Amino acid sequence: MGSGDFCFYLSCSQIVPSSILGNFAHNLVVHESDLPQGKGWSPLTWQILEGGNRIPVTLFEAVERVDSGDIYLQEWLEFEGHELLDELRQAQAVATLRLCQRFVDGYPEVLKGTRSQTGVESFYPRRRPRDSQLDVHRSLAEQFNLLRVVDNERYPAFFEYQNGKYLIKIIRKF
Repeated sequence: MGSGDFCFYLSCSQIVPSSILGNFAHNLVVHESDLPQGKGWSPLTWQILEGGNRIPVTLFEAVERVDSGDIYLQEWLEFEGHELLDELRQAQAVATLRLCQRFVDGYPEVLKGTRSQTGVESFYPRRRPRDSQLDVHRSLAEQFNLLRVVDNERYPAFFEYQNGKYLIKIIRKF
C-alpha cells in the first residue's frame, strides 16, 4: 500500500489496522452521528428508526478504536419524514462528498477547528434482516420509519402471520 497525506475510508465496515493508518498523515471517516453518540453500524438508519429527521454527518480522524478519533467537520441533514432509503442514501452521499471536499479544500487550515469527542458514547448494533420485521398488531403509520429504511432487495420489510412469512416492498409514488 502507498502513502500520502489523506486516505478516505468511506462506507468502510472494518477497523483499519495501525499498519495501514501509519501510511497517511490523515485517515478520514464520515459517520452519520453526533460522535461520540451513535458509534457503530448504520447510524443513519437507527436514528430514522428512533424518529430523528435531523441527522448529523461527521468527518473525523480514524484511529484504532472504532469511531473515536478527533472531529474535523460536521454538518446536519434535514429530512421531512417521508424520504425512503434511496433518498436518505442520496442525501448522505452528497453530504459525505461535501465534507471530504471541504477538508481537502481547507487543508491545512481546517485542522485549526479540530475537536476531541466529548460526552458519553453509545453504539448502534449491526442491522440484520430480522430488524425489518413489521408487527401485525401495530399500524403502518406507527411503523412508517421502519418502512422508510428497509432495502426492498437486500432486507425487505416482512411480517409473519398465520404460519406464513410475507414480504412488503415500499416505493414512493411522486
